[in-house]
Amino acid sequence: MSDITYTTNEAAHRYEASIGGQLAGYAEFNLLTDAIMFTHTEVLPEHEGKGVGSGLAKHVLNEARDKALHVIPVCQFIAGYIRKHREYADLVRPDVQRAFKI
Repeated sequence: MSDITYTTNEAAHRYEASIGGQLAGYAEFNLLTDAIMFTHTEVLPEHEGKGVGSGLAKHVLNEARDKALHVIPVCQFIAGYIRKHREYADLVRPDVQRAFKI
C-alpha cells in the first residue's frame, strides 16, 4: 500500500486522502453541535484497491473519537466499516445504531 496522507478540507466539508500529493478519496461530512454526520465517501477509480477507503474510514472515526463527537453514519461505507470494526460502535448512539443497523 502506498503512503496515504489525510487532511481536512473545511471549506468543502470533507476529509481528504492523498497519495503522492494527488487526491485519492474523500469523506464528506456535516459538523453538528456534538456529532459529525458522514454523508458520502468516495475513492477515485485510479486509487481503488489501495486501502484508501478503509484508511480514510479509520482516520475519520479516530478523529471523531479524539474530538469527542458522536457519529451519524448516513454514508453506507462508513456504516459498513463500523459494522465490521466494532471498536467504533460506541461512537454511534444506540438510537442511531438501530436506524443504521450498526
